[in-house]
Amino acid sequence: MGQKRGASDEVKLPRKQLYRARAHSNPLNDQFFDVPLSPAEAPWEELYPEAHAAAKEAGQDPPKVRFADVGCGFGGLTIRLAETFPDKLVVGMEIRDKVSEYVRARVEALRKQQPGKYWNAGCIRTNAMKNLPNYFEKGQLEKMFFLFADPHFKAANHRRRIIQTNLLAEYAYIMAPGAKLYTITDVEELGIWMKEKLDAHPLFEPVPEEENAADPAAELLVHGTEEGQKVARNGGKTWTSIYRRIPDEQLAEE
Repeated sequence: MGQKRGASDEVKLPRKQLYRARAHSNPLNDQFFDVPLSPAEAPWEELYPEAHAAAKEAGQDPPKVRFADVGCGFGGLTIRLAETFPDKLVVGMEIRDKVSEYVRARVEALRKQQPGKYWNAGCIRTNAMKNLPNYFEKGQLEKMFFLFADPHFKAANHRRRIIQTNLLAEYAYIMAPGAKLYTITDVEELGIWMKEKLDAHPLFEPVPEEENAADPAAELLVHGTEEGQKVARNGGKTWTSIYRRIPDEQLAEE
């Protein structure tokens, strides 16, 4: 008598080759997709139905997203963060439509394969350079990740880079005091650029190396992403910068 097939046997993960997309997208172009008018109208209940249902049943406010994986690609880090921090809601943010579709399908398949897990992972298609305040309240995020961002090599395209002085002020607004911002790249020139921008910004300070060594999120920067794993396999080098959002009162004292 054959074994009965379980739910995990019946559900397969989506195949990347069915979600082909351009490797890069110009974030300064106009995109045509829905954007909430305010964080209160963001589709969190749709992304995290189990979390919202549990909160309603308990008579509590729904939990808020605390981790944002900006430019999440195919969702490797988003998934690993959801596994490593099972009590935090993690959202991947991706501008390419096919890629964001893949991540949503991947999360849905994982939830069906392993009931009770991955309820805290989600993905939205959006332009993080333009729309973050539409999704997050002041001081909401505890961690932001910018991993293997597009380098935009030409000087004329540097304004497309995701780490900019004006954008850092916006990130600081939606980050909680003491929250961490993580960057990693395999392009030296971009690594230097991001570090210089963060060093010069008054709302951020570098996190000491000994603290990073004990941070499980920092450990995921290379091995938690498809791009990072590829760089490691090829013996490539990476440049990492991790910074803390300075509390406003500390800034006032200075």
